[in-house]
Amino acid sequence: MTSYVLVVDDEPDIEALVVQKYRREIRSGALAFTFAGDGVEALAVLAQRPDIDVVVSDINMPRMDGLTLLTHLAALDQCPASMIVSAYGDMSNIRTAMNRGAFDFVTKPIDFVDFETTLQKTLRHVEERREAQGRAQAAERAQAALARYFSPRLAGRLAQGDGIAALEGRNRVVSAMFTDIAGFTSLAETLQISVLSTLLNEYLSTMIDVVFAHEGTIAKIIGDGLYVLFGAPDDQPDHPARALACACALDAAAEAQRQRWLAEGVALGATRIGLHAGTAVVGSFGGGRFFDYAAYGDTINIAARLEASNKVLGTRICVSEAIVSQVSGVPFRPVGELVLRGRTQSLQAYEPLVLADAATEVTTAYMAAFDLLAARSPGALPAFASLVGLCPEDSLANFHLRRLLNGVQGVRIEI
Repeated sequence: MTSYVLVVDDEPDIEALVVQKYRREIRSGALAFTFAGDGVEALAVLAQRPDIDVVVSDINMPRMDGLTLLTHLAALDQCPASMIVSAYGDMSNIRTAMNRGAFDFVTKPIDFVDFETTLQKTLRHVEERREAQGRAQAAERAQAALARYFSPRLAGRLAQGDGIAALEGRNRVVSAMFTDIAGFTSLAETLQISVLSTLLNEYLSTMIDVVFAHEGTIAKIIGDGLYVLFGAPDDQPDHPARALACACALDAAAEAQRQRWLAEGVALGATRIGLHAGTAVVGSFGGGRFFDYAAYGDTINIAARLEASNKVLGTRICVSEAIVSQVSGVPFRPVGELVLRGRTQSLQAYEPLVLADAATEVTTAYMAAFDLLAARSPGALPAFASLVGLCPEDSLANFHLRRLLNGVQGVRIEI
């Protein structure tokens, strides 16, 4: 690659001396020299030649001296490296030049051995600076791409390259979360485009902020829904608790938005959330042409199915035992043993409760009624009937009562 050098000097023989000294490098294309007689002419050259790598400038010149030229160079968008040529012992001007950004200096009369050494050192500095700028630009582009998936802190670290290996496909134990707005497709068909756009952008922006606040990874945004991972790409030993805390925060934020939109006459549905933990194959899958960070496996499928189960159960959050067994300090009430379509093995599912609801009369009554249901006791039906009378808006209690009225006993639920 050719290095481009601008020599600024008013001595008439300087061009001939430089061309003679560097004739081999010029002939091979390693170096290319351009010449200017003073600072004014040099700036005109630089305006036409942004590819100049190094400016070698004398100090004493007509119209614009070398020190003034250095000040103008510093203001350029693409500032080339600079070498100053000064009379031997003129330390005052040399110090001023270095303070104004000169990388190095040589003294007059020019010793071409020293000149060559200093020029090569300056060119190496240019190359190192160019490489550093390239890395910085690549990191900025990478961070912009990674910011779709990861929290700002994690995206910044990965973009610097020290965590890229973590994006390679591998088996990991993760917590997976899926969210979806109930009835959103039908609602979208009734809304004006401007209202729909405002609603969806506001909703997703809020949800993504909550996910990133809990250090979750956005694997995909699917319409109005999110597919989120915890425990990847960074190791998060507490990923089940982190995922559950995020789910509860998402639920609270979504309910607040839903009530506000309802007050404006927009019947935004509840956000349904499913959570499961287990092993999955996690990484960037795009064949080298497209970045798509995601996870695959039974764990992911079950999390998606738990989200969909909320529609049948009447719950907003449905959590597997794999999450519940690894979390402390959060109250739950059992949903039942779910048998997901296409699977033979049942899955214990739970609904998280806020602490304020953990010891209420409704929760106590539900726990007692559920125990009767699990024991297939004939007392389960009146117990759930009494509970629905006590709290008609309890959707899960209503679900179990309907099953009992239809003659279905026990807590095994096929969905």
